[in-house]
Amino acid sequence: MIPIDDNLPNRYPPFATYALIGFNVALFVMELKLEATGQLGAFLQSWGVVSDRMTSVVIDAIRNPSPAAWVALMVMSAGPLLFSMFLHSSFSQIVGNMLFLWVFGKRIEEILGHGRFFLFYLVCGILTAIAQVAIAPNLAVPIVGANGAVSAILGAYFLNFPKAKIETLLPLLILFIPIEVPALFYLMWWFIQQAFYGIGQLTVLKMVNPTSLGYWANGVGLFIGAGLVSLLVKYKPKTAIY
Repeated sequence: MIPIDDNLPNRYPPFATYALIGFNVALFVMELKLEATGQLGAFLQSWGVVSDRMTSVVIDAIRNPSPAAWVALMVMSAGPLLFSMFLHSSFSQIVGNMLFLWVFGKRIEEILGHGRFFLFYLVCGILTAIAQVAIAPNLAVPIVGANGAVSAILGAYFLNFPKAKIETLLPLLILFIPIEVPALFYLMWWFIQQAFYGIGQLTVLKMVNPTSLGYWANGVGLFIGAGLVSLLVKYKPKTAIY
């Protein structure tokens, strides 16, 4: 099932969504170059969310509440929490996330506005990463990807457009059949897709994004997105269009 678009009218071009997709793709191209030179593994260890490393720094800061400990916590946590959501470990992961960002993200951008949507994306990605660390504090391998931010977008979308239809391509042997399916279907399909994001994985990344509790904690983003969108909403969609 490949989502293409929804059946709702567009009010203006989704510039923030374009920018986010472009940035994600650009960084994935950079990852391909790093893989070719053998540097990608170390890069993702530095910039991916590694739960046990962050947990150790937090415990250190709590036990030794000195300014230096808190500075170390901010320095070691801020970069990975922000940057990891723009990195991906496989072709299937980035293609899947960017498709969902395009179809569902541009509609949330429409009701939030460009700036608020960009902020929404970053905050949801960071909060979901923190939830991953809290749920699986001893995970020793990096987790990367826009999965948490995209999950939040889905939560916001279903809250605001529960009756929307999604234009979808259904692969059937060598044919692609266009159909429309309820948006709610993609709430379930998103979780199914997570199991296939290892397809096309970059060679050195066998230990990135393990199918563990920490990775599945991306689902927390659904609730984060649904809760946060109502605080930031700028334009309320008319009932007639959903």
